[in-house]
Amino acid sequence: MKMKKFGGTERVVYDLVKPIADEFGYTIWDVCFEKEGAYWYLRVFIDHPDGITIEDCEKMTRPVNAAVDAADPISQAYVLEVGSAGLERELNQPWHFEESLGMEVRARAVRPIDGEREWIGVLKAFDAEHVTIALEEEQEVTLALNDLSYVRRYVAVEF
Repeated sequence: MKMKKFGGTERVVYDLVKPIADEFGYTIWDVCFEKEGAYWYLRVFIDHPDGITIEDCEKMTRPVNAAVDAADPISQAYVLEVGSAGLERELNQPWHFEESLGMEVRARAVRPIDGEREWIGVLKAFDAEHVTIALEEEQEVTLALNDLSYVRRYVAVEF
């Protein structure tokens, strides 16, 4: 994985919807424009310190839709989705990693590294090429971002 660089469409949409999110007190966590099957999806992921509800997503959808329609930066048909970044959100921007320092994360490798493919621990450090995760028993692992498919916040679920 690499730190995400917004494509042209994603950058234009981000610039259009950021003032709307700011007005409502939300943060734009990510903007994705991607094809799945026969359809294109424009996804705007929002966040707020108190969490995101369905009502928050609905509140953002109309003005986001109006702003994107008025600017018309997308030539093909697409489905707009405004949603929460989620508890186990992917970290793909430097500020995502900065905000997540000291939190539990899950990193998954594309291929096994020293026999391991997944690490769960506390995010201790990062730079443009590596992440350092503190594991149990005072061990740390530093992983190259290029070797990882993702780094996400981690929330343990107990049943």
